Amino acid sequence: MASVTPLKTSAELALIAQGASVPALRQPAFERFAAAGLPHRRIEAYHYTDLRALLKDAPPLAKAGAAVSSVSVLDELDAFVVTVVDGQPTWAKGDAVAGVSISLKGDAADDGLAADSVFPKDGDPIVALNAAFVDQTLHLSVADGAQIDKPVHLRFVTTGAVSAYARVVVEIADGAKLTLIETHESATGALANSVVEAVVGDDAHFDHMRINLVDPQATLLTTFGGRMGARSTVTSGNFVTGSALSRHQVFLRFEGEGSNATISGASLLKDRQHVDTTLVVDHAVPECVSREHFAHVLDGEATGVFQGKIIVRPHAQQTDGKMMSRAVLLADGATMNNKPELEIFADDVQCGHGATVGALDDDLLFYLRARGLPKAEAEALMLQAFVGEALEMIPHEGVREMLEAMTETWLKARG
Repeated sequence: MASVTPLKTSAELALIAQGASVPALRQPAFERFAAAGLPHRRIEAYHYTDLRALLKDAPPLAKAGAAVSSVSVLDELDAFVVTVVDGQPTWAKGDAVAGVSISLKGDAADDGLAADSVFPKDGDPIVALNAAFVDQTLHLSVADGAQIDKPVHLRFVTTGAVSAYARVVVEIADGAKLTLIETHESATGALANSVVEAVVGDDAHFDHMRINLVDPQATLLTTFGGRMGARSTVTSGNFVTGSALSRHQVFLRFEGEGSNATISGASLLKDRQHVDTTLVVDHAVPECVSREHFAHVLDGEATGVFQGKIIVRPHAQQTDGKMMSRAVLLADGATMNNKPELEIFADDVQCGHGATVGALDDDLLFYLRARGLPKAEAEALMLQAFVGEALEMIPHEGVREMLEAMTETWLKARG
């Protein structure tokens, strides 16, 4: 029987051409991508986000040296800023935070082949592309017992219609505490692909927030991978208003008993935006708790995707895991794809998942309008309460208030 060779799309051909300059150290990751190509709807994890069809082209690789505005959406927040411009990290050396060491390393990034990798062993195209093209990995290390009260702000900026790749590894030692905030800004036509890995030690605390504010005609692909030690606490949030095409992946594994994780997200989508949130929470040890709550508001012809999976390994008894995805559709052309899953191989567990998709409650809307509120104001009030359930899970008060203000601005712009 004759073999079938799939045709390459223009985006795949561009990426393969760019890979000709990849150093030998990163060739294995690039070859994994080149062999599989961009994922398509026949691949289960990408069934609702067919990158082969959605990604029309791959802009050229960014060059170092671009300048960016010093103005940031988090300027009012007292934070230590590391700016990643077109994949190249820079920071003010004299303003380093006590207890946090920062360095750049040129070692090969993990694409799932490392022995302790939290990423899919069969390879993920987004992670493989990042591992192939990232130049240097930014390492943030928090010392034993260090309580870092000042947040670290990772400001990812893509300056033009270019492709930019960034990799960050965060190591939080035993008993330490850190708040990390990512903001993503991109120009029209940009393709940004960033991966943040976190290794959280025993009795450590890590708060993480990602904010997608890229141009409405940009593509943003991001991945968060985390490994948790015993009695540790991790919160991770995701807030989206930007991008034409976005996919945010979370791979989190419990490796120490008695740990707690909270993962949340809010997406405000309009026009023809396509935004995907995919997460895998792996309970590999007993007596851990995970909570996931996501809210989506979709207007126009926007498409939302939520794929969430909780895995409970055979020896992970007394696991407590609950997942919820909720969506409100504001227009007939909007689409929401929900796919929550449980894979349970233990018998002494409390696990559950749920998903809802619907319109605003007509009775409640009538109640508010009957008390003198205009329709737009009544809808905005209901939507703020709906999104607020997810935002309340963000522990940093300053970031939470900023996102509430962004939500209010988005709703006002809707009219």
